[in-house]
Amino acid sequence: MNLNFSDFSPTQIYHLMTQTIIPRPIAWVMTDSGEANYNLAPFSYFTAVSSNPPLMMFSVGKKPSGEVKDTVKNIIETRQCVIHIASKDDANLVTQTAATLAHGESEVAINNIALSDFEGFAMPRVAGCNIAYGCELYEIKEIGDVPQTLVFVEIKTLYIGDDVVSLDAKNRVKVNADKVNPLARLGGGEYSGITSAFGIERPE
Repeated sequence: MNLNFSDFSPTQIYHLMTQTIIPRPIAWVMTDSGEANYNLAPFSYFTAVSSNPPLMMFSVGKKPSGEVKDTVKNIIETRQCVIHIASKDDANLVTQTAATLAHGESEVAINNIALSDFEGFAMPRVAGCNIAYGCELYEIKEIGDVPQTLVFVEIKTLYIGDDVVSLDAKNRVKVNADKVNPLARLGGGEYSGITSAFGIERPE
């Protein structure tokens, strides 16, 4: 099957891309709507960009009404966010936080999500996540006809749960992916975890 994208609408193209770019990591992004009223939403157009500076990017569409999503509003105002890597066990909770709410309504409060202090960062983090990045806004780009918002953030601090980390033979941090059990996005309403991690030595 060969598909020419010029034959399809943007909605159909979105469907084809999300069915085939799999699995996709999920950025579970928390921002502050003001007075410690936290917004939490998942985005699967998400990736690492560079390590010097340490940048990540996630892409945000519009609300069904065409309004800018709260995540973008908040990060423009506060210039901060916390990006979490959720586990497979959090799949239902991650999905619930994808609901469209009025600005200022908190997914954290509605879903009774526990938060913890994030040492070295101004915002808290989701207590149940073993990986969390304290980030500052680096740059925002608008692309496309809608347009889509690309949010580039710089990592300022990283939390890794003690239960999922060890040191390798070179005394470097080794994260046990099986223990993190990261949640990944597939097409439609489908998600995936990982079966088991395996290693292959790269050539010199």
